[in-house]
Amino acid sequence: MKKMVKVVSLACASAMLVSTTAFADGDAFKVGGIGPVTGGAAVYGQAVKNATELAVNEINALGGVQFEFQFEDDEHDAEKSVNAYNTLKDWGMQMLLGTVTSAPCIAVAAETANDNMFQLTPSGSAVECVANPNAFRVCFSDPNQGAASAQYIGENKLATKIGVIYDSSDVYSSGIYEKFAAEAANQGLEIVSAEAFTADNKTDFSVQLQKAKDAGAELVFLPIYYTEASLILTQANSMGFAPMFFGCDGLDGLLTVDGFDTSLAEGVMLLTPFAADADDEQTKNFVAAYEEAYGGTPIQFAADAYDGMYAIKAAVEKSGVTPDMSVSDICDAMETAMTEITVDGLTSKGMTWNADGEPNKEPKAVKIENGSYVSMDK
Repeated sequence: MKKMVKVVSLACASAMLVSTTAFADGDAFKVGGIGPVTGGAAVYGQAVKNATELAVNEINALGGVQFEFQFEDDEHDAEKSVNAYNTLKDWGMQMLLGTVTSAPCIAVAAETANDNMFQLTPSGSAVECVANPNAFRVCFSDPNQGAASAQYIGENKLATKIGVIYDSSDVYSSGIYEKFAAEAANQGLEIVSAEAFTADNKTDFSVQLQKAKDAGAELVFLPIYYTEASLILTQANSMGFAPMFFGCDGLDGLLTVDGFDTSLAEGVMLLTPFAADADDEQTKNFVAAYEEAYGGTPIQFAADAYDGMYAIKAAVEKSGVTPDMSVSDICDAMETAMTEITVDGLTSKGMTWNADGEPNKEPKAVKIENGSYVSMDK
């Protein structure tokens, strides 16, 4: 049996495990981050950037393994993400905590594979994000999110007649929908309408909503990002269509959309492994530290990144790598270590990883109530 290294990540340095590896002053690993901090998905990238900085500061304060962190904006664009990767390589990056969104992550994953650089994406959920042995993820994959959403709806008897609105031009959205549809049949759910849109046509959803309404959809599944979801909720309200709405991690950020009437999000449900209102000490400490440092309540993407940074710390300690090693040698050692560690994180207790890069963790769901996320699994 492989020996497991267990790490508990907390937003309170005094409660954390102290590293057993000694590092000289200034002897630090260079960790890069890539994601959107401008553009339509900026909420995700900013959350990842903030939470990673928070974790790095906490880890460095412990006095053991040390990290430097630099983050580059990719505007949720694959070409710009590759450019950001090259900028970070010029800086001296030795491992990557990124990228944040799926399509850019796939593009960058090809680069990290060529360079044999260790990559851990906090939130890139497309299957292809971890297709190479050097890449791992913290979040659920798209197939896992799709199947788990159907299971949650079915097992909790939320509805039987389901409408779906998805982005057929996006690997994240279409990947979730495909697995949702497959599992829906196993759960006794009837998909009464499944209507697509594309990146070139994502402002008017009246046709998709009308078809769901006419088909008698009791619940509309939205495996999409929060900007489009805000438009769908607004347009559904204007046409007097009020089904239940259920989404995945892409809906996290819905309450931050400029000009959106957040009262229209009341009752919206989403599958997510993190709820900021959870009453365990680990979550309360993280939320308090995040709010003090950055203002605002952290979303799931922040929790994924925070857990990701502590997973990197655990894998560094388990593997025994040092900052003077080559990028490739660090990667080889970290690949093995990731399958041997256990992390009690914000997004799951006892989180482990398979050699295929996938995490083992339990899904949870939250509902928006009075302008905040409330756990449905208390």
